[in-house]
Amino acid sequence: MNQDYIIPNEWSILEKGFDNKMVKSSESLFSIGNGAMGQRANFEEQYTGETFQGSYIAGVYYPDKTRVGWWKNGYPEYFAKVLNAPNWIGINVLINKEKLDLHTCRSISNFRRELNMKEGWLSRSFEAILQNGSKIKVDTKRFLSLDLDEVGAINYNVTPLNADAKITFNPYLDAGITNEDTNWDDQFWDVLEVTQNNQQSFIKARTMKTHFSTCTFMESRLFIDNNEVITGCNNEQSSSYISCSYQQEIKQNQTYTIHKFGGYVVDRNHNENELVSAAKDVLDKAVSFGFYALLEIQKKSWEKIWNMSDITIEGDVKAQQGIRFNIFQLNQTYSGTDATLNIGPKGFTGEKYGGSTYWDTEAYCIPFYMATKDQSVARNLLEYRYKHLDKAIENAKKIGLNNGAALYPMVTMNGEECHNEWEITFEEIHRNGAISFAIYNYERFTNDETYIPEKGLEVLIGIARFWQQRATFSSDKNKFMILGVTGPNEYENNINNNWYTNYIAKWCIQYALESIEKIKKNHNSDYIRIKEKTTFSDDELSQWKNVEDNMYLPYSEKENIFLQQDGFLDKELISVANLDKSQRPINQKWSWDRILRSPYIKQADVLQGFYFFEDHFSDEELERHFNFYEPFTVHESSLSPCVHSIQAAKLNEMDQAYEFYLRTSRLDLDDYNHEVEEGLHITSMAGTWMSIVEGFGGMRVLNNTLSFSPKIPKVWNSYSFKVNFRNQIITINVTQNGTHFELDGTQEINILVNGKLVIVLPNKLLTV
Repeated sequence: MNQDYIIPNEWSILEKGFDNKMVKSSESLFSIGNGAMGQRANFEEQYTGETFQGSYIAGVYYPDKTRVGWWKNGYPEYFAKVLNAPNWIGINVLINKEKLDLHTCRSISNFRRELNMKEGWLSRSFEAILQNGSKIKVDTKRFLSLDLDEVGAINYNVTPLNADAKITFNPYLDAGITNEDTNWDDQFWDVLEVTQNNQQSFIKARTMKTHFSTCTFMESRLFIDNNEVITGCNNEQSSSYISCSYQQEIKQNQTYTIHKFGGYVVDRNHNENELVSAAKDVLDKAVSFGFYALLEIQKKSWEKIWNMSDITIEGDVKAQQGIRFNIFQLNQTYSGTDATLNIGPKGFTGEKYGGSTYWDTEAYCIPFYMATKDQSVARNLLEYRYKHLDKAIENAKKIGLNNGAALYPMVTMNGEECHNEWEITFEEIHRNGAISFAIYNYERFTNDETYIPEKGLEVLIGIARFWQQRATFSSDKNKFMILGVTGPNEYENNINNNWYTNYIAKWCIQYALESIEKIKKNHNSDYIRIKEKTTFSDDELSQWKNVEDNMYLPYSEKENIFLQQDGFLDKELISVANLDKSQRPINQKWSWDRILRSPYIKQADVLQGFYFFEDHFSDEELERHFNFYEPFTVHESSLSPCVHSIQAAKLNEMDQAYEFYLRTSRLDLDDYNHEVEEGLHITSMAGTWMSIVEGFGGMRVLNNTLSFSPKIPKVWNSYSFKVNFRNQIITINVTQNGTHFELDGTQEINILVNGKLVIVLPNKLLTV
């Protein structure tokens, strides 16, 4: 592990003591967001040490032209960059004319940083001696409002400790921002207007190419020992920058405070020509509330979120901190209120990967949002893909498929593929299967039978057409093959017959055919409308069925297992246990050629299929495949440990399940993969939730009934969670002695517990 400086705490992420080598890691770990915007935990004051400045606005991106050594037909034109937005948090602080800068201070003591997950705020405090000998104490707190989601607020306090001091606060807006990961060093923003109106400042800017218009804004209030100081400010501005300067003589042990309100309004939500007036309205509202009233509203909003989504663990502080960190970041990233947004793999914590949508949403995130929110949130995530169906059909045309075949992108902002690695873009086609599975999973869990006839069936048809056309008939084997693919295990590229890909392709066709028959029977008017729109015929459906019935699934009679791909047993099968630890992670130590020739698996592949379709296989088959493949898995994908934790729990391998749980829940907190400074792994955090609810809790939907098979790690005293199942909220509390169920509402519910049917009555505790 790379780091162990995060202090275990049930409700907070805590750092004590300043270490400049950990600044970028902490900027990721202490990130904050509110679904509409977010920011890394950069210091408000100047910092000239190594840092990764990052502020982000949901849905705003730049199509950075793809940069490759040579061009291939069908290659994406651009790589969508999550844009580093104009910086509104900045406050230069001068003590007797010297800028406060933790990189140049003579000494720093009592440094403490806290991300309070229960209440949704970030704080920092320290004492410092500057080069000029001034000793000061600094306390800061900031948050991004969930209720006024275009606004953030900062409370910044400075107290001179060894003498009176002339202190200057210099809050500013800076639109001269670049991305760390630009391909061509392009300027992404075009600054249109820099204006100031009394204490309010505004910068209108527009993204190049995509033409998103934004207005970044700020307004400040000043206090001495909590008494407001009415003062003017000295302004300074340039073509992309504006600042205000507030200077006061502060006595020793007095506290000088600035409350800074800032944020963004965007033309996604406002008229492009009225952004400054919209920003003014938002500022007026925020300032009228004031910092402390806004903070109280923030606390209540987070209390409401935690009331439904919290998971409690007794007896294991690190495990408790891990799960709450994951749940907190998921709720900071996506609120579910805007169907045009999705869950980016780095959220608002970094720029790596680009794009806002991966197959992670369907495979890992939807279960979390289905069970902890109103079902409309998960439906919004499905509708996001429905709205991109035409683009998915265009993507399939780029690789020569037609007739409405749909290939959903591996990475996207607007439905177009925008990932710039061929082996991912047009080989990792299994993502199509996750989208069909999410539709199935949503209907299974919510019992909402309206989505498929209204929208989902068109998606299922497009995906089934893709698989039928993408499959190749082998006269040698008299089977359909899927050639030239990359499975979930990205440490094998351009291989033939990845079992997971072939299996999910077969299932997608089967599910599409079943859905067509169901809609024809139960929603005939929708059936007629969809048939006219998609023009499928009985002859076409029989072609699908032929592929489904005759799909090749590689299997080893010798090992009695499904093969990850045709050539897997040709590799030198040395287990991870026999791999020198100095060689880990192999993606940072080995050449790509060596990785591709190795047996090492980046993430669950065959086992991913066993996770999705566990009811297709016996426990004995799962155990056989788990015991074969897990020893070769290096878990260098954030999406891997959660699946293994769930399956280890199902196999009663509780020590192993617990070990995988800790790895997924503390992946970033303990920086297992030595990359946290680039940002957090947001989408895999939903897998942490699954590890407890589906793994230890054993939650499934079996025969249209909610089912649990509770287990508990030996180091825990108890754990509890809630699920919203078909608008009935059930609390499950698992102890070493039994499991307790409570039901909110007025109607009883039948559930399965360890295979036995029990009735849970409203507001009455049931113990099993």
